Amino acid sequence: MSESTRITEKGQATIPKSLREKYDLTPGDEVIWIDTDEGIVVKKRTRTAGRGLLVPDDTSREEREAVAEELARRVRERRDSNYEEV
Repeated sequence: MSESTRITEKGQATIPKSLREKYDLTPGDEVIWIDTDEGIVVKKRTRTAGRGLLVPDDTSREEREAVAEELARRVRERRDSNYEEV
């Protein structure tokens, strides 16, 4: 299956409805654009929260959020590097 869309003057592209539905893409979702030898690959970025994160009980809310954000950043970087290997 192939579909085409146009790039706007602002560099925006619309993902066809059939593909948004097939891959469960909804407003606010992020996609990753990967440059490969065969062309551009677009993948949905999955979100990962720091659920189940073990930190000492006396850790402040701000520190917990900072640790969770850092963990999420590392997971995104690792996932993105895995996508690039595709």
